[in-house]
Amino acid sequence: MTKMSSLFSGLEFLAQAPAPGAPQGPAAWMQIMPMVLLFAAMYFLMIAPQRKKQKAHEAMLKSLESGDEIMTTGGIYGVITNVKEDRFIVRVSDTTKLEIGKSFVTTVVKKTGAVEKK
Repeated sequence: MTKMSSLFSGLEFLAQAPAPGAPQGPAAWMQIMPMVLLFAAMYFLMIAPQRKKQKAHEAMLKSLESGDEIMTTGGIYGVITNVKEDRFIVRVSDTTKLEIGKSFVTTVVKKTGAVEKK
């Protein structure tokens, strides 16, 4: 029984409220504030720029048309000959055409009708 009574007295000690004049710990919002600031910094430094880059890539893919010269993620250069719903037909040499997924286009090397800078 002494173990049980000492356990209860330990729990009573933990459950006691601080004395009216004793200093209290920081408010709950002060403990959460560093986490909120960390998440906000992570969002503005990592997530937002990535979303902006992704939207620019999607806009670039929508603007591609036949005759545009592109580069794929694998480093293959070619000219788009046909645009399908989810892929492009790309001519990489006089006799070779490849079907590639739209998401594998990395950059546009030259747009059709674009004026070359000299």
